[in-house]
Amino acid sequence: MSLANTFGLLTNPDQTWEAIRRESESVTRLYTGHVLLLALIPALAGFFGTSQIGWQIGDGQITRLSVSSALSLSVLFYAAMLAGIFILGKFIDFFAATYDAVDRTPRGVTMAAYTATPIFLIGVIAVYPNIWVNMLAGLVAIAYAVYLLYEGLPILMKIPEDRGFMFATAVLTVGLIMFVALLAISVVIWSMGVGPIYVT
Repeated sequence: MSLANTFGLLTNPDQTWEAIRRESESVTRLYTGHVLLLALIPALAGFFGTSQIGWQIGDGQITRLSVSSALSLSVLFYAAMLAGIFILGKFIDFFAATYDAVDRTPRGVTMAAYTATPIFLIGVIAVYPNIWVNMLAGLVAIAYAVYLLYEGLPILMKIPEDRGFMFATAVLTVGLIMFVALLAISVVIWSMGVGPIYVT
């Protein structure tokens, strides 16, 4: 994995997906060279933003999380991102046979990891925890990630574009279900005493 692939997805996605397919990285190398590093961006930015900068609603006072609370939530968020990429990747591999993928080489984790690249990168905005700025930046990153999914899946998995569209839609649906499940798990974890602790 090279940084050229990471930023190539932002400037020339079609050629970059072809290059990624030719490289055929192992999951271990993909995680050590790409996922572990990029997933740190939103986790560290979120930790710093919520514990040091804080946020303000209207004309109210600035609210922050305690350092220990921000740290524990950032670690959980980081772990959830790493696990989510792997699980979604395994779903992609599972669906590959259904959608007549020509190349049966497992590439699901690669697909999931590189598709999430814009979300990882835009995570730096969490340094400034303003809900509207974060939501706008997040929507832009998610929109581009969805574009990468629909554009890259037929290339990486070597399937016809029409079936690639259906395949990508199925993957997107699984991703949304995983997101809702993550929210539910978060509520359960918070109820066990790992929730946010606010300081002013």
